[in-house]
Amino acid sequence: MIHRSVSTWQQPTPAPRTPERSALLETVAGEILTLGPARLRVAVDGLTAAGKTSFGHELAERISAAGRPVLRATLDDFKNPWRESHLYDRLSGEGFYRNAFNYPSVTELLLEPGGPSGSGEVALCGIDPLTQIDHSAVKTRAAADAVLLVDGVFAFRPEINHHWDFRIWLDVDPETSIKRGAARDHDPEDAALHETRYLPAERVYLAEVDPLRLVDVVIDNRDLDRPTLTRTW
Repeated sequence: MIHRSVSTWQQPTPAPRTPERSALLETVAGEILTLGPARLRVAVDGLTAAGKTSFGHELAERISAAGRPVLRATLDDFKNPWRESHLYDRLSGEGFYRNAFNYPSVTELLLEPGGPSGSGEVALCGIDPLTQIDHSAVKTRAAADAVLLVDGVFAFRPEINHHWDFRIWLDVDPETSIKRGAARDHDPEDAALHETRYLPAERVYLAEVDPLRLVDVVIDNRDLDRPTLTRTW
């Protein structure tokens, strides 16, 4: 069974693409399952529009098919509310990196209770990024062998990095990130944010954290049909 967030910010699970992609997903899922029967917390990070949410959905399907319950979450559901945005800069690249996400909430509601020694009472959504409704009181019970699978940018920041049991980086170049983001968002004004906000924020993250040094696996996801493992466990 796959338990999903109540957030309205949802993307569908993509249809199977190619045997090559399926094989890679099976390989990664199998490696995660070798970590043991206790609760696990897995993060999928990468540049904006690297394909994190789709990959997370596909990976959840494989882990669930192997018999482990899965909880799906995204860091986008744990941002600070827009009603407080007048208190800080969230519009520039550096401001977005430093102020958009509520890491104490991620820790308290999601990662600590979803860990092997946590309570198991997990909130898969803090504040809905579209409606701004607070869903932090909506709890999902994580079984003793559940896999919590979370996608999102900046997942390996020091505020939360130590909670992960397995770390995945989806590698795409900045040009692919901007192109995919623009195609996904449709609105030209929203698409422009990839160049003026999101990519500059990623540059701060890459410079300060160097997240690739922390990950267990790097996947070249530029070709969605034929992703490749470029660094393995």
